Amino acid sequence: MSEWLDQFGATVGMGPDVLGKFFLSVVVIALIILIRAISLRVVERRVEEPRTRYQWAKSTAYVGFAFAVVLTGVIWLEWVQTLGTFLGLLSAGLAIALRDLVASLAGWMFIVVRRPFEVGDRVQVGQNSGDVVDIRIFQFTILEIGNWVDADQSTGRLIHLPNSMVFLEPLANYTSEFEYLWHEIPVMVTFDSDWRKAKDILQGVVSEKAGGMSQAAQKSMLKASRHILIFYRTFTPTVYTAARRDGILLTIRYLCLPRARRGTEQAIWESILDAFQEEPAIEFAYPTQRIFHHPIEGKQDLRAPLPDWPRPSE
Repeated sequence: MSEWLDQFGATVGMGPDVLGKFFLSVVVIALIILIRAISLRVVERRVEEPRTRYQWAKSTAYVGFAFAVVLTGVIWLEWVQTLGTFLGLLSAGLAIALRDLVASLAGWMFIVVRRPFEVGDRVQVGQNSGDVVDIRIFQFTILEIGNWVDADQSTGRLIHLPNSMVFLEPLANYTSEFEYLWHEIPVMVTFDSDWRKAKDILQGVVSEKAGGMSQAAQKSMLKASRHILIFYRTFTPTVYTAARRDGILLTIRYLCLPRARRGTEQAIWESILDAFQEEPAIEFAYPTQRIFHHPIEGKQDLRAPLPDWPRPSE
């Protein structure tokens, strides 16, 4: 075997020591890949849930990569006496030459340990919003929502973001801990409308369409309050009143699931349109212009006096 290595090393221009380390590294990496493949095959046979399979695939990839780096490092750097020295030199070199990658690696460790979001969560990082579909060592991927599409629905685009963004940009999680959102629908009626009746109609509609969320949202808040300081006094839908330039503004406020905003708003609006259509005393307000003819519509004492024209002589 040593003679064959000497002959092959002379052919490719490598010494026997370097060649032996190379083949040993290949064997180590091949064994790691084989062990991971066998583990995933066992998981696929015994686990049917896609999320669990995904987590196993990611975890085994991370563990296998770590073992490959450590073992090949020990093989090639024999002068390194301890693993701590090796990792220290490696991290120092990476920090200087690969600053952005190191920041993304630190971001990945923060995501894994602190868990500001997980696969399946709906998040907003900076100006980018979407559902998290993948988390890797240096980047995570979201399925974009919003942008040119209304009501937080998917655009179909995948956005790959470096993990370092969790340190640089504000991060909002729509679904973690307290999994409900407050949503508002503004409804404007004219000043001449019976706004009290309109408010009663809106209160009845939102109570029917979204009132069932209150009890579930209260349980979710109690669960979330074990980890974070979050508290709401009321969970029932309500309607607020305000006067605006164009009419009386009635604002519906209710709780809904993040991915159900558009569906619940559509159901509420359809019920509002049907109810207002049967009420002649209620009209929607919209920007209009009115021409005021002062001599005709003004008060009696504000009308312009008629000129005293001289009468023609007969």
